[in-house]
Parts: sequence; C-alpha cells; structure tokens
Amino acid sequence: MKYQRLEDLRTDHDLTIRQVADYLGCNRDVYTRYEKGVRQLPISIAIRLAELYQVSLDYLVGISDEKRPYGS
Repeated sequence: MKYQRLEDLRTDHDLTIRQVADYLGCNRDVYTRYEKGVRQLPISIAIRLAELYQVSLDYLVGISDEKRPYGS
C-alpha cells in the first residue's frame, strides 16, 4: 500500500525526505520505503508524522479526507 499522502504532505510542507527522516530518527532509505509502501508504517512513526503535519491519523493513511486531528 503506497502512502501517497505522506509524499504529498512532505512536499506541501517543503520538506525533503532527509529532513523527515532526521525528524523521525530513521535512515533516509527507511523513510522512502514508508512513503512507497514497501515497508509497513509503524504506529509510532505514523503518530509522529501526524503530529508533524498536524493531521489526523485517518487522513495520513487515506481512510478519511478530514485533515483536522481529533479534538481540534
């Protein structure tokens, strides 16, 4: 499963793959695999990305079109 929204959010925020990988504390290649859906996205990483982009987890993984996090 490709997580197109990961790439879209990253580019919308003018971030490089390296910058996001550094934020997450992971290797650039590992993060690239998350974006491409080659590697399973751990919940801890998904939460950090949702916080970074200030979106809901549902939006991040394509379940919902509502960007706003719950409770906002």
